[in-house]
Amino acid sequence: MTASSEVLNIKAIKVSCHDCSLAELCLPRGLNQAEITELDHAIQHRRTIHRGDHLYRMGDRGRSVFVVRTGSIKTYLSTGAGDEQVVGFHLPGEILGLDVFDNEQYSSGAIALETSSVCELSGHHFEEICKTVPAMNTQMCRLVSREITHDHEMLLLLGKKTAEERLATFLQSLSERLQKRGLSGTKFNLSMSRQDMGNYLGLAVETISRLFARFQQEGILTVERRLVSIRNPAGLKSMISSHQHGQPVRSAQK
Repeated sequence: MTASSEVLNIKAIKVSCHDCSLAELCLPRGLNQAEITELDHAIQHRRTIHRGDHLYRMGDRGRSVFVVRTGSIKTYLSTGAGDEQVVGFHLPGEILGLDVFDNEQYSSGAIALETSSVCELSGHHFEEICKTVPAMNTQMCRLVSREITHDHEMLLLLGKKTAEERLATFLQSLSERLQKRGLSGTKFNLSMSRQDMGNYLGLAVETISRLFARFQQEGILTVERRLVSIRNPAGLKSMISSHQHGQPVRSAQK
């Protein structure tokens, strides 16, 4: 999500877990050098997927989990009628495919929002490492806990928050996630479309566009195509907290 360029650094894909800059966000967190080496050997593929391509489809049989190395990936659910519900946008260091362990079938689909790379770990190797490396079990509990927390936050977002709060919360969350990866949290490209954002947040595309225009008028941010520049981070945060306490949002100083 750092850029919309289709150019990918192939050398970066080949970096081992030992040297990966995402180690503190990814599966290797908390592992010693020997354990990281064991995990690195268990990774089957480091592969590239292009924008619009599926990493896996809903209903596909499989036994692999994936970790995003570069780029960003959208996960979604679909109904028998063909309707799509976006359930997540995944950044480097985040794991995908844990739902495959239920019955060796993916209950969601995953599509690259831009040229991305992933690490693939087979379910068999994954289970073996969890059995032999205690720190891996700890990390897995942490990841599952994070997923549950995210689900709870999403339910609150869709059930209790206003349209303004939903978009402000989404942008604030994205800003914080990018900062954890050493990237700018105040100036970034949105790899997802407004339609995807609206689908995820339960808002019409027209509402998303109207809110972006309002935020820009209030001096909270500027938008140029997909490039978002947060001009007033404190104002964005207060937009969330002010609504939570029933107070009107004050326009930012221009």
